[in-house]
Amino acid sequence: MDLFRKKFMKTLAFKPKVKEVTQLHFLKRLHRLLSSGYSLLSALEVMKWDKEIKQSATIMIESLKKGHPIDEAFEKAHFHKLIVTYLYFVRLNGNLLSSLEKSYNMFEHRITYMNKFVQVLRYPLILFFTFIILLVFLKQSVLPSFLELFESSFETSSRSVVFSIMIIDIASTLFFITLAFILIGTIFWYAYKRNISIAKQLVFYERIPVLRTYLKLQTSFYFSTHLSMFLKAGLSIKDTLAQMSEQKKLPIIAHYTTLMTEKLTSGSHIDHLLLVLPFIDKQLANIFQKNHNMTILAKDLTAYSDFLAEYIERKVMRIITLIQPIFFIILAGFIVLVYLSLMWPMFQLIQTV
Repeated sequence: MDLFRKKFMKTLAFKPKVKEVTQLHFLKRLHRLLSSGYSLLSALEVMKWDKEIKQSATIMIESLKKGHPIDEAFEKAHFHKLIVTYLYFVRLNGNLLSSLEKSYNMFEHRITYMNKFVQVLRYPLILFFTFIILLVFLKQSVLPSFLELFESSFETSSRSVVFSIMIIDIASTLFFITLAFILIGTIFWYAYKRNISIAKQLVFYERIPVLRTYLKLQTSFYFSTHLSMFLKAGLSIKDTLAQMSEQKKLPIIAHYTTLMTEKLTSGSHIDHLLLVLPFIDKQLANIFQKNHNMTILAKDLTAYSDFLAEYIERKVMRIITLIQPIFFIILAGFIVLVYLSLMWPMFQLIQTV
């Protein structure tokens, strides 16, 4: 129990993270200053003029002066792991401007998706909590009053009221149990996730259809994006895979590239390896199979990563637009169930009159 409490508190440990909009503003300004000819430290010194980002810039300057790489400087300033991951690979390709541009473009898309998701979900959640309050009030006050009223009536009507109360009780109990199960399961998963090997995690992810599809697209996108950047920088595939396996922010990529490095050392072909990895799209294997020229391969990987980015964007937006209709249908179903449960005793009473 003590071990779980420590892990739980560590999971919920407070970190003074910078607001996501401020992080995006920071990245864009840093990219603009570097493009204007400023050195990295000089650009960060200039950014200290803005009080909103002064603390982040100060933390990064101190970290860089101690010899830490740029990704660790951003991590110490509590920037999002998506940004830190992109900047980690600056160690290999040395192209800070390109990595900054890609990171803030991806982060801007993420902020847009999250804002639209919150906007779409806001009204349904208000209705949902209003319905929960009404349901509790119905169980505690209205239905007992109904039961008292019908107890003096015919036995059939009284049984109908009891049956209605039972239906509402079962439906609400199942709902709250499901909600509690999801909440407790999520807490336990994040508390013990670090003790579960990535291989076992992937086996678990494969059993969840929606999550499996998302992770496959995401992993394929990150793999093709970063690999294309390194090939353009002149690194070999083997060296790139070895370096990608050392990063910690994308555990699936690290796990897969470790496997690829081991298999390549034993003489296997990378296109054959990509075909057996469940969270890598098979199109990547086709790209490697038809391309042996590193320049053309890097170009095709860039085009494929752009295609995946557009495809993921369309998928996410489609899911977001479906959230409200699905939620309203489910909520309407509960309302109709409660309505019928209340009206059924009335119909029974009318028939006996």
